[in-house]
Amino acid sequence: MLLTSRLEQYREAILSLPGDRPLTREELLTGTFRLHREGRVEVYYAPHGEYVNPAARLVIIGITPGWTQMELAFRTARRLLGEGVPLEETARLVKREARFAGGMRRNLEDMLEGLGLPRLLGVPDAAALFGGGGGDGEALLHTTSMLRDPVFAGGRNYTGHSPALPASPFLLEAARASLAHELPLLRRPLIVPLGKIVEAVLRHMAEDGFLDSGQVLWGFPHPSGANGHRHAQFAGNRERMQAAAEVFFGGG
Repeated sequence: MLLTSRLEQYREAILSLPGDRPLTREELLTGTFRLHREGRVEVYYAPHGEYVNPAARLVIIGITPGWTQMELAFRTARRLLGEGVPLEETARLVKREARFAGGMRRNLEDMLEGLGLPRLLGVPDAAALFGGGGGDGEALLHTTSMLRDPVFAGGRNYTGHSPALPASPFLLEAARASLAHELPLLRRPLIVPLGKIVEAVLRHMAEDGFLDSGQVLWGFPHPSGANGHRHAQFAGNRERMQAAAEVFFGGG
């Protein structure tokens, strides 16, 4: 289902973009798509976060889409809208195309398999959750970001630091508001927060009674290759996370 009406709002601006090549920062990081600016922090619209899968049993939450995801989302939306694909299907396919890719996807799949989540969800492997193998495993997965719109700090991908998200009233409120809008549309899935920054926001929301802490897989490392501690973090939390997943899905 569509999460907002913004894809319709930005349809003409998206269709005005070049459709025959990768898009540039000069074409996307413009006033047309800028949503907010505060100091060195800028927030831009991207069509990556317009679709939600309410039937998902597993939800993976990152910090915010980076430039690579943003560009791919716009390029994919430009092609699909140009082909006359309906808005909701465009949003779904953009989400599918632009979410985790490359090395980070492989790292994420390895950790999901290390916890036995594909088995608990009844799919052959973690790749099936991302549409691999031609099955219906991706119907079980929803991916999102707590800052749904791409955030840049000083022109660079925002990583949750500089400014620190908990110390930025604007970003913290944006994250909470985004999750408060999206999570109630889901049917109590298991939530996997990618890294400590996302986890900290979810802990506050759990303490406030907004979500059940039992549906969050606490301690899951961020899968980025830049996170050199992810293997040690995963090993240290694996047994506890695996037990929590078993209990959640009734396998323990």
